[in-house]
Amino acid sequence: MKIAIHTDGGARGNPGPAAIGVILESPEIGKKEYGEYLGEATNNEAEYKAVIFALKKTKSLVGSEKAALVDIEIFSDSELLVRQMNGEYKLKDPSIQKFFVEIWNLKLDFKNVSFAHVFREQNAGADNLVNQVLDRENSKLDI
Repeated sequence: MKIAIHTDGGARGNPGPAAIGVILESPEIGKKEYGEYLGEATNNEAEYKAVIFALKKTKSLVGSEKAALVDIEIFSDSELLVRQMNGEYKLKDPSIQKFFVEIWNLKLDFKNVSFAHVFREQNAGADNLVNQVLDRENSKLDI
C-alpha cells in the first residue's frame, strides 16, 4: 500500500498561535483531512509536529501490523524540514532535534517513508487546513 501525505504547519507570529494541516490519500483509505491547533509554537516546530501527527495517524488507520507494508511519501512546502529529514541540512536547533528523532523513530514502523519538497501552491489543501484552524481559534478569542 502506498499513501501520499501532504503536511503543513504554520504560526501567526514566530512563535505564535500555531496549527497543523494533514491530508492522507490512497485508494485503500480514501482521502482523510485533519487540522489541529497546537497553541504557541514556531513555524518550524509546527511543520515537524504536522509530520509527527501524520505518521501517528497513518499507523492508527492502517494498524500496527499493516504499517510495516506501507510506503509513505510526505509532501511539504518546508524546504528546511525536507532537507533535514533527507540528511541534506544539519539540525542546529535543539527543539527541532527532538522532533527529528521522534519522526526517525516513527519511520521505523513503515516499509518506507520519503520526503519531497513541493511549492506552496501544490500544498494548498494542507495550508488551507492550517488557516481554517487558526481562523477558528482566533474567532474564539474575539468573543
